Amino acid sequence: MTPELLSKVMLCPLARAEKWCAALSDAMIAYQINTPAREAAFLAQIGHESGRLLYVKELWGPTGQQTRYEGRADLGNTEPGDGHRYLGRGLLQITGRANYRAIGNVFGVDFENSPELLQTPHWAARSAAYFWHTHGLNELADAGEFDAISDIINRGHRTRKIGDANGYADRLALYEHAKQLL
Repeated sequence: MTPELLSKVMLCPLARAEKWCAALSDAMIAYQINTPAREAAFLAQIGHESGRLLYVKELWGPTGQQTRYEGRADLGNTEPGDGHRYLGRGLLQITGRANYRAIGNVFGVDFENSPELLQTPHWAARSAAYFWHTHGLNELADAGEFDAISDIINRGHRTRKIGDANGYADRLALYEHAKQLL
């Protein structure tokens, strides 16, 4: 992938695509996101989730949902301040102390003590591609199951039938656009 093509697919400035191109290409190769169908689905999802490669850290309000991160044992947020410290980071938003620890164990990196590392292009792309791979999303992309992929990436996606609170229309538009270019 070239920065020019990534810029066109993501509908983002070339300078931003240049920043992300090598990290995304390496991560996609490592996790076999290597066909037009897989690439289109992956890039559409990360494009939406990151605001076209602009955000790799959850925007903190805190919103009502974000305040509920605090004290959530299912996320491993057991210490005061964990909710904010382990907010969503990366292109597919790793959230919660337990998830930072788990992805750190996979890569041999201490994201738990250095959460900001998930904001770097290398780790943001690598963690997203790893999530994609371990959740069987290549196979869903091969089958053209974009809705199922969207459900896995953002569990709130099902609200598309009553509105677009979780960006389904944007995801789908990016997907259709990426398919044409790839």
